[in-house]
Amino acid sequence: MSFGALFIGLFFMLIGWIVSSRLKSKFREYSQIHLTRDLTGAEIARLMLADNGISDVQVVSVEGQLTDHYNPANKTVNLSQEVYHGRNAAAAAVAAHECGHAVQHARAYSMLEFRSAMVPIQNVSAQVINFLFMIMMFGSIFAQGILSWSTALLVIIGCYGVFTLFAFVTLPVEFDASKRALAWIEARGIVTRQEHNMAKDALKWAAMTYVVAAIGALTTLFYYVMMFLGSRDE
Repeated sequence: MSFGALFIGLFFMLIGWIVSSRLKSKFREYSQIHLTRDLTGAEIARLMLADNGISDVQVVSVEGQLTDHYNPANKTVNLSQEVYHGRNAAAAAVAAHECGHAVQHARAYSMLEFRSAMVPIQNVSAQVINFLFMIMMFGSIFAQGILSWSTALLVIIGCYGVFTLFAFVTLPVEFDASKRALAWIEARGIVTRQEHNMAKDALKWAAMTYVVAAIGALTTLFYYVMMFLGSRDE
């Protein structure tokens, strides 16, 4: 990996850390505000699934902090313990958001299906680029015997192209899940106006982590494309 790519990676890692820290700060703040309806995240999740006619998705508790996710493979809404048992605006926001993904899955939301189809390609690309960087790091002579610098750059560009596409496809999936979540908790009277604003703010900062990742991937891709074009002019 070149110095320029390393700098870009470290820069966006720093930005990502700042956004993540802000997200955790917001969740800590909003976790202190007891929900007026006195519902746990698990209860909210099950209610949202029922309201959307979804009966084949389970709501389960998982270890960790901010480890909440929807698994389309086994149809489970996985909530961290603080969200699963939490009775606050932050827990309501996260639980409803993850159920938003379950609703997307049930409604065959095109961007979610596209993202799911890209997962195997994303995983293979990650393995390829890790192997390539390892070769380049520990033996440039060995690397030159396998493929040229221009070919290596093309492989890197291809992998980062996949990463970038995956990151940008993830954005509408996450935004749509939050939109569904916020609309439902408001329409269902799960939250007051103040609690709705807290939930919206929490989900906004959660979405920002995906925005940073997408911009970082695009910037890195652009860097390697410029490097490849520069190598052709030499």
